[in-house]
This record gives sequence, structure tokens and C-alpha cells, in this order.
Amino acid sequence: MKVVILAGGYGTRLSEYTDTIPKPMVPIGERPILWHIMQSYAAYGYSDFFLALGYKSEVIKDYFLNYRALNSNFTVALDSGAFFAHEAPKTNWRVTLINTGLETMTGGRLRRMKSFIGEGTFLVTYGDGLADINIKDLVRYHRNHGKMVTVSAVRPSARFGELEISDGKILSFKEKPQVGGGWINGGFFVMESKFLDLITHDSTILEREPLERAAAMGELMAYEHEGFWQCMDTKRDRDYLETLWRSGGPPWIK
Repeated sequence: MKVVILAGGYGTRLSEYTDTIPKPMVPIGERPILWHIMQSYAAYGYSDFFLALGYKSEVIKDYFLNYRALNSNFTVALDSGAFFAHEAPKTNWRVTLINTGLETMTGGRLRRMKSFIGEGTFLVTYGDGLADINIKDLVRYHRNHGKMVTVSAVRPSARFGELEISDGKILSFKEKPQVGGGWINGGFFVMESKFLDLITHDSTILEREPLERAAAMGELMAYEHEGFWQCMDTKRDRDYLETLWRSGGPPWIK
């Protein structure tokens, strides 16, 4: 099953990095967040990726074009140009990179991928969010209800830590999930190709007209995910993900 990743936005709220690289290439550990997202799909056997590019697309193209060299030691014969990788990464992903326009909106980017997606069921996500969603369960849920679109529903972490205080002393400090309601779009979708007919032009925002129409038609279902989910909108978000990575057990890696 094909996995489409929307990776073309400007990422202006993360300008500390995105002045020079596109947001999906912002590193978590030694690898871009895009790699981490792809790894989370590949862990469940979904490794046919289609990247919808825009802003600084050449950076992402260069990364995958030189993936073996960047992720292995190698020998190059300068007289012939022959390349020999030593202990090359065993990554069996297939990656298709498509420039979908600099100013194209999220829906428009998906629409421009139509000829590559073809017919049937496909997966969609953004290039800036990580989760420990079981993708096989997500797909199974989608197939069981038979509707046009499934979106993951998540509960975001509170923006501030919860403090437990006694006599002025902090006994604990922890991030806590929102309580009661608070479901939001987690960005991990399963879609049928006929959904693309609801997207009309490049300026269409996926989260507005097309998904609103699908909901009005009774064709939009939610997969409720209570586990880990974190977007990377700000440097604070990026630093939090970095901390989880360096802990040795990041929840999005299987």
C-alpha cells in the first residue's frame, strides 16, 4: 500500500531550522524527522513512499539520492567513479519524490499526486508528526467500516507541565495529556482514491473543504488513538522529541 507524505510546506514557526532546510529535514538525533516518520510505517510493512515536495525540495531529493553514501562508510575510485559501500544500510524502502509546487496547499499537493496514487486504498500523513499508532490496526479499522476516509484522532499533550506542589516544594513535574474531550486530527490517514475527486484545485486546504465534505457525506471516520503523538511545530517540540530520542526508547520506534 502506498504511503503519501505531505512534505512541502514552509514551516515558518520553526524558522530556526527552516530558513536553510525544509521542515521534514529538521533532525531528531542524527536523522531527519522525515526518516523517523517513514521508519514508523516501514515497521509495519508499509515502505512504498511518495513524497509531495515543495519548499526546498532539492534538499530532500539530495538526501534520498545520496542515502547510501550518507548512511554508510564507502570507497570511491576517483579514476572510474566506481562506488563501494561498506556495511550499507539494509533499507528496502522505495521512495518517489514529486515536486507539487511551492505555494500549493495540503489538499492541492494530494491532488497533484493522483496519477502516482492510482486506484484503491492509500495512506497519508504530514512530514512533521510522530506517533506510536499501530498502522496495521489503523488500516484494519478502515477496511472494516468501509467508508472513504479514516483520520487518526489524538489527544495532544498539554502545552505546560503539571506541577505537584507541597509547601512550595515541587514534588513532581510532568507533561500530561488533555483530559475530557480534546480530540484533534493526528494526521495519520487512510483514504480511498475516490476521495481525491473532492479536491478541486491547488489552493484547496485538505483539512477544510474536502474533509468537511467527506464528513457531511458520512464518509469520514475517526480512529481514536490514546497513545503517544507529538507534532513538531516549534523548537520546543523539536527539543522534546530530541530528548525522547536520546532516552534510548523513543515511543515511535518499534
